[in-house]
Amino acid sequence: MAHAENEITINRAPEDVYAFLADGLNNPKWRSGVQAISLKSGVAGAVGSVYRQSLAGPGGRSIDGDYEITAAEPGRLLGFRVVAGPARPTGAYHLSQSPDGTRVRFTLDLQPKGLMKVLGPMVQRTMETEVSQLAQLKAVLEAQQSSLDR
Repeated sequence: MAHAENEITINRAPEDVYAFLADGLNNPKWRSGVQAISLKSGVAGAVGSVYRQSLAGPGGRSIDGDYEITAAEPGRLLGFRVVAGPARPTGAYHLSQSPDGTRVRFTLDLQPKGLMKVLGPMVQRTMETEVSQLAQLKAVLEAQQSSLDR
């Protein structure tokens, strides 16, 4: 199984971080590979909701990366599974209160099948790149907070 995870502390309340993550329409603000996203079905951030997502793939071509919300515990946990595209990982954002704001741990897991087994190292690098974008999430959310403080 391929696994990647990263953790960061964001100087914002867990409820604020969760609300931002739960609204998939915010993804392009901090995830560099997201080309387009829309709510395909359900209520934004609710279990069972599906987001249609177009991602930058190998060679610059666009690939599907639609995902479904599988767990929604405001301020604590947001889980998802990818339901379209060549790789179908599951992932979660685990949130906890910390003295400096919110500790966010982002995990991705993939059980490779077929050709994905051969592409294992490339898939692993892609997953590690994805979870490393928490630094951009922190920058975006803390910049929003600064603008609110003015």
